[in-house]
Amino acid sequence: MKIILFLLFAVIFVVTLPSCKKDSFITSKSASLSISSDTLFFDTVFTTTGSITGYFKVFNTNNQKLLLSNVKLMGGNSSYFKLNLDGTSGTSFSNIEIAANDSLYGFVTVSINPNDSLKPFVERDSIQISYNGNIFYMQLAAYGQNAYFLKNTKITKDTTWNNKLPIVILGGVTVNSGAKLTIQKGTKIYVNANAPIIVNGTLQALGDTTLGRINFLSDRLDVPYNSYPGAWPGIYFNDSSINNILEYCTISNGYEGVSVLSPSINGKPKLILNQCILNNIYDVAIGGNNSTIAATNCLISNCGNNVSLTGGGTYSFDQCTIVSYDNIYISHKNGVFSASNSDSYGITNPLNCTVNNSILYGYSGLVDNEVVLSKSTSATFNVSFNNVFYKVKKAINPPATVNNFCRTTFEPAFDSVNNGTNYYNFKLSATSPCLKAGGTSQVLIDMEGHSRPTNTPPDLGCYQRKD
Repeated sequence: MKIILFLLFAVIFVVTLPSCKKDSFITSKSASLSISSDTLFFDTVFTTTGSITGYFKVFNTNNQKLLLSNVKLMGGNSSYFKLNLDGTSGTSFSNIEIAANDSLYGFVTVSINPNDSLKPFVERDSIQISYNGNIFYMQLAAYGQNAYFLKNTKITKDTTWNNKLPIVILGGVTVNSGAKLTIQKGTKIYVNANAPIIVNGTLQALGDTTLGRINFLSDRLDVPYNSYPGAWPGIYFNDSSINNILEYCTISNGYEGVSVLSPSINGKPKLILNQCILNNIYDVAIGGNNSTIAATNCLISNCGNNVSLTGGGTYSFDQCTIVSYDNIYISHKNGVFSASNSDSYGITNPLNCTVNNSILYGYSGLVDNEVVLSKSTSATFNVSFNNVFYKVKKAINPPATVNNFCRTTFEPAFDSVNNGTNYYNFKLSATSPCLKAGGTSQVLIDMEGHSRPTNTPPDLGCYQRKD
């Protein structure tokens, strides 16, 4: 009987020993600890606009519990950074337990006060982690940037925005009828999620290849939000708007890109787009409703609806690349180019639209026909494609006028596309069927300002290949 009891106690001891070991603390200085990063970086933080948050993890890789004697934000209460450890805010934390083979989350928030600098600057701090006589430091670095801040702003007279500092729009900007907003070359405009740009007057944003493009993008620059589409509303040109020009502009990550309503009131295009990029737009990148738009050398890429023209109007697209790839941010569910002489209310107006020397292409997703046309018999319907590479499975219906080079089964062979890394270079490769496939054109430069040939046919799309 004694032997049986001895064996029973021995079994219980052996079974419970590892559990007891896990419940005890490891006190050796050689105990291992892992931190998710030695430096926590924060992308550009605009002064006075709030804060952004990053996180880190502390891993206990030992088979016993580990006691952190102290976790401390070295800058204390005067730091631009704020520390939260497992749901508790503070600057110093003591006697923190981490279970065996478990981890602890820390969150760091940064808010930066303005100074008199016109250039980006860096604010730094560190977090000290102490255990078993060891001390580790995780560095904190935030890139700050002063800016001009506009909140619920109405522009009532001719106004110029300069490029000395970024412009951050909060609550929206409205250009009143009769007023003109001019934006200087190289200006960066960061727009909040609740801040549409509404143009009842005139907007002229004229960038170049020397002093730089004009950029419209979201004010969320922290990863991953800086890559999300639909992050700000877009630019809206209303009934009374007139003489608008966007040149060498990049519009990214909006819910819409540009939306243009109603005919021009002076016979000129209501909106001219030259050398513009509209990318990663959640809904419609270029939208027209019975209006007038002239686009030249534009790249409209990876959008929910790249170009959508409804209710008639007058439109021209010359040397444009209109393309979408199904990707992690936007599913390719709609053709890249649609046009109709009626709108969703059944209102019809004459439609006159020409597409010259351009590429209309989509890859993967649910789309067979990248060109979608809709015709009402009660209004004029004139759509022509001249030297255009387009992807359709069936013949375009209703029929448009199609002249010269048009392909329906080949790929345009762009320079480099990697959906996995979300990298897209829509210049043409050396094997592209779009090389030297254009017709006579008055567009003498390409997207980047390079000359197009005058003695040989130009390439299709917004980029002229340079061998």
